[in-house]
Amino acid sequence: MAVLPIVKLGHPALRKRAEAIEELTPELKEFVKHMVETMRTHEGIGLAANQVNLLKRVFVIDLQLVDERQDARAYINPRILSRQGREVSEEGCLSIPDVRADVERAAVIEVEYQDLDGAVVRETLDGLVARVFQHELDHLDGILFIDRISSVQRKLIEPQLNKIREAHSIL
Repeated sequence: MAVLPIVKLGHPALRKRAEAIEELTPELKEFVKHMVETMRTHEGIGLAANQVNLLKRVFVIDLQLVDERQDARAYINPRILSRQGREVSEEGCLSIPDVRADVERAAVIEVEYQDLDGAVVRETLDGLVARVFQHELDHLDGILFIDRISSVQRKLIEPQLNKIREAHSIL
C-alpha cells in the first residue's frame, strides 16, 4: 500500500465540493486502502478524499479507536438524514496541522452511505464516530472545521493558519 500526500490549508481541493461516485471500481477499492494507510500513518481518525486531492465523495474512519474489534470503514456518497442534540468538543485536522478548536456539532445523526460492496447502509451514529462523520462530510462539501468556530477562536488561531497557508501555498 501507499501513503498518499495530504494537502494542507490553502490547497484548492479543500474548498471544492466532491463529486458523487457512480461506480465502485477495483481502483476505488485500492484507493480506499491507500486512504486508510495514509490516515493511520499520520495518526488520524478520519480522512476525506479531498484531503488527498481527489474530489470524490468518499471518506474513511478508523473505528478501531472507538472499538478495537472494528476496523476502518469507508463511507461512499455519505449523507446525513437527521440530526439531534448539540455538543461541543475539540477537533483537529490532518490538513491543518497542530491547530485545534472547539466545534459544535450534532450529538446524534442518522446517516446513509454505500459500503465498498455497494450496499446502502442506514444507521444512527453518536459520540466520536458521529463527530468524525460530520467533520469528514464537511470536507466533501469544501467546509473545514475552522469555518465552524467562533470569530474569537478564529482570531486567536489566525496567525497559525497563515503560517500553514504560507508553508503549503501552491504557486
